[in-house]
Amino acid sequence: MRAHEAGALHGDLGNRGPAWLRTPADVNALTPQLWPRNTTRGDAGALVVAGLDVRDLAAEFGTPVYVLDENDLRSRCRDFRAAFPTEDIYYAGKAFLCRAVVRMIAEEGLFLDVCSGGELAVALAGGMPPERIGFHGNNKSVAELGRALDVGVGRIIVDSFTEIDRLTALARERGVRPRVLLRVTVGVEAHTHEFIATAHEDQKFGFSLAGGVAIAAALRILDEDVLELRGLHSHIGSQIFDTSGFEVSARRVLALQAQIRDARGVELPELDLGGGFGIAYTTQDDPSTPHDLAKRLRKIVDSECAAERLAVPQLSIEPGRAIVGPAVFTLYQVGTIKDVDGIRTYVSVDGGMSDNIRTALYDASYSATLASRASVAEPMLARVVGKHCESGDIVVKDEFLPADVQPGDLVAVPGTGAYCRSMASNYNHVPRPPVVAVSNGQARLIVRRETEEDLLALDVG
Repeated sequence: MRAHEAGALHGDLGNRGPAWLRTPADVNALTPQLWPRNTTRGDAGALVVAGLDVRDLAAEFGTPVYVLDENDLRSRCRDFRAAFPTEDIYYAGKAFLCRAVVRMIAEEGLFLDVCSGGELAVALAGGMPPERIGFHGNNKSVAELGRALDVGVGRIIVDSFTEIDRLTALARERGVRPRVLLRVTVGVEAHTHEFIATAHEDQKFGFSLAGGVAIAAALRILDEDVLELRGLHSHIGSQIFDTSGFEVSARRVLALQAQIRDARGVELPELDLGGGFGIAYTTQDDPSTPHDLAKRLRKIVDSECAAERLAVPQLSIEPGRAIVGPAVFTLYQVGTIKDVDGIRTYVSVDGGMSDNIRTALYDASYSATLASRASVAEPMLARVVGKHCESGDIVVKDEFLPADVQPGDLVAVPGTGAYCRSMASNYNHVPRPPVVAVSNGQARLIVRRETEEDLLALDVG
């Protein structure tokens, strides 16, 4: 990698792009695995999703805008339901949550996990039955836990000794017996970014297997006999393509289950292996199908249960990104284009890190295409950047766009359904974009665009 006097941000590979990125034979071609399943190019070359031309969507709803293909999202729910017919499938609400999406996943028979009182409020407002909700979080407040008990949340995933004591006291006060899972930190290093790897020892989640912490927590719950310990929970990270990490995790967590059995004569009936299943953001990504995941995970659990002489527990998984991620793309309008001679061409759009922080936060890679028309121009290696006052305000680090891309064109970035709107901000006081659901030639607003009036309404000074 060559050095650059302006620093590492500018010294990656200049106008050559990353090693895996290839000059396309057709700059207008769409890679199917990157886009919602109902996305094509129309007669005029513009993207068409669920029968709707993106130029019409931009005219009606403005840009930037998140476009959610409802039938695509529902079909991915059904794919997981078909692959895991007897397992409990919890949609990971932190990926993206709004009342409309809650209704969709509830209608498709999925469960839902939430991580805060706000997500719980949205889940309830969207009509998810409380008994089909799991409540995560490393620092749930007394108020949040009390509300979870009052509405009858189906599973509370306990994360610390403080929470065990807190929840036990609240349950005694109310005379209820909540069902809980114990989150276990299994010491598995998922092959992913440090900030989304969640099962190594040095991090904030769960009870570590090391030093007997996890077994001590399980025995405390069983001995106090106020909370109903249903099982163990393990989550090793996000954007994972290799199931070997799940194999190690299952082996270790089921060994703990055997320890609990041997210590108290109790076989816990449930096991949640978490989620983190990867999706395709670029052509270098090769995600597993739900069917393949189900086959491998069942084989892992069956084998480890046999080795420990345990009955196979009721299995749960938590896909979020794998359901909503590919179902959404973000539509932007090009504002300015700047050719920095000998380095790269910057294509600036009307959004940026306020609507997609993942490139800056996780060094995530995305793809993009010219969406408002087809082009016969030669491919040009470009960097799609936002409008914010930050050098790191990058949407797509490297992508081939037509050399004739110009201000006013629409550019679409696929794979933005997970952790884009849910992590969006008002940096530089930019209002957050709307979410528009499209289906069978119809478009409906499910999250409206913020306005300057919204921003000022919070400013009471």
